[in-house]
Amino acid sequence: MDKDQVAEVLAEIGVLLELKGENPFKTRAYANAARTLEGLAEPLEKLVAENRLGDLKGIGEALQEKISLLVTTGRLPYYEELKASIPAGLIDMLDVPGLGPKKVKALHDRLGVDSVEKLEAACQAGQVADLDGFGEKTQAKILEGIAHRRQYASRHLLSEALAAAEPILDHLRVHPDVVRCSTAGSLRRWRETIGDIDFVVSSAQPAAVIDFFTHQPGMQSVSAQGETKASVILEGGIQADLRVVSDREFPFALAYFTGSKEHNIVMRQRAIARGLRLNEYGLFRAKEETRDPALGVACATEEELFEKLGLAFVPPELREDKGEFAVAEKGPLPRLLEWTDLKGSLHNHSNWSDGRGTLAEIAQAMEGLGLAYWAITDHSRASFQANGLDPARLRKQIAEIKGVNARLADAGSEFRLLTGTEVDILRDGLDFKDDLLAELDVVVASLHVPASDEAENTKRLIRAAQNPHVHMLGHLTGRLLLRREAAKLNQQAVIDACAETGTWLELNCNPSRFDLDWRLWPYAKSKGVKCVINPDAHRFEHAGFLRLGAGVARKGWLTKADVINALPLNRLRAALAAKRQRH
Repeated sequence: MDKDQVAEVLAEIGVLLELKGENPFKTRAYANAARTLEGLAEPLEKLVAENRLGDLKGIGEALQEKISLLVTTGRLPYYEELKASIPAGLIDMLDVPGLGPKKVKALHDRLGVDSVEKLEAACQAGQVADLDGFGEKTQAKILEGIAHRRQYASRHLLSEALAAAEPILDHLRVHPDVVRCSTAGSLRRWRETIGDIDFVVSSAQPAAVIDFFTHQPGMQSVSAQGETKASVILEGGIQADLRVVSDREFPFALAYFTGSKEHNIVMRQRAIARGLRLNEYGLFRAKEETRDPALGVACATEEELFEKLGLAFVPPELREDKGEFAVAEKGPLPRLLEWTDLKGSLHNHSNWSDGRGTLAEIAQAMEGLGLAYWAITDHSRASFQANGLDPARLRKQIAEIKGVNARLADAGSEFRLLTGTEVDILRDGLDFKDDLLAELDVVVASLHVPASDEAENTKRLIRAAQNPHVHMLGHLTGRLLLRREAAKLNQQAVIDACAETGTWLELNCNPSRFDLDWRLWPYAKSKGVKCVINPDAHRFEHAGFLRLGAGVARKGWLTKADVINALPLNRLRAALAAKRQRH
């Protein structure tokens, strides 16, 4: 195991011990050890091999032994036995928003609750509200969390669906009997959450393709298998459906199964208005539904299908019946953003707060990806749980970033780290004073602890946007897809305030966020508000979220001109300075 995997196991041990009611010093020791490993500047394997774990603060003999065992064998019997000793239902309860280990233990000890189902029954009976430390509000929130969890049980994040679909698609592409293939459905439309994965394939040998598909690695079970269709359950619980059609039918099947339902209805109406019939099998000169090839209007591609219906081609991301037809009737749609247009990111974390990499490691990794810049915006002091920086530590970090940049320049590199902060928006203002914010290249202001009142949250965000030193608002609503609803606020009012002050809005492309939502970007764009696509990276691999963010930005009709971090470094610096000069 590497350091991140070992840290995850140690952190989970701390949670499990807390569920068992162990000494808080013991549980905290595991959590602290996990954080220590996350912040290591050298490989954990090297420390173990050189017997230097004892040099790390807070890593005693017992922890050294456990860490060494995990690194060398990938297993830890203590962890396995601990996990087996706790009812699985208690661990499931931790997934209910608002429930931590202490509350789960209290519910188990005092009410005998050991599953989500029993927890729901206890809440409905009013038993949870009667417990000390809970009350009516907590009980209501637990019920709301359980309902939310159940509602999204069959949904999956876009990132998970892509990770499952793309290897299968790659395998289908090289099969000798496959002519053309593509994903379809909500995955191809780049929706933020996915119900299932759709594949469309053209082939003259459907049986061979179906058999190949159902025997792909990672198949948990085959739900259905016919002559031209198959449904499987992939590892992780995602359903995947395959349809095999003739190559003549492929463009029509791809368009139909891509959807959306609302988009398809308008497409069919346009066909009828032209004396045609459109379905998944073709475009036909007929008044009734048919599959007769003799009546078909030939279309080799989706582009030709749109052309036959008097439309410019509509990219899959825009097929939601949200304005695409009015634009496509007039001519080509604007060239949407490509993820390769992005030059860097302006919201990221290092091991100075809750990220994993050192400043030098981050610079090396991001330059290696071909990026031009990368802002380090670690948390401010109010985010103590994320090891937020106080003013003295932030100024020390500024100096270290300047040192990293000097070494880059000496080596002939044009890549640069930018100084910054993700400053907390508090009830009475920002977590750092203006004089400190003025020393930074980039300031992201984020509302991490929202109020329960919509007006209050809206007021705090507008006040942050009005601060001349704030460049952008981060993850506006704080939502976590499939886990936590958006905070209550008037998003349009905040967008209007950003338009007035020249403040940018983040499209946080962490796949659990995609916040600001794609549905609001056309409004923000109409107001002249610029977008910044940021992965909110805590690890090197999070840079890959930029691709996801670009797809969601396309769904929001954004072009390269709408996105700040599509600018090269010299023009970005000018834009950062111009934002402050507006006030």
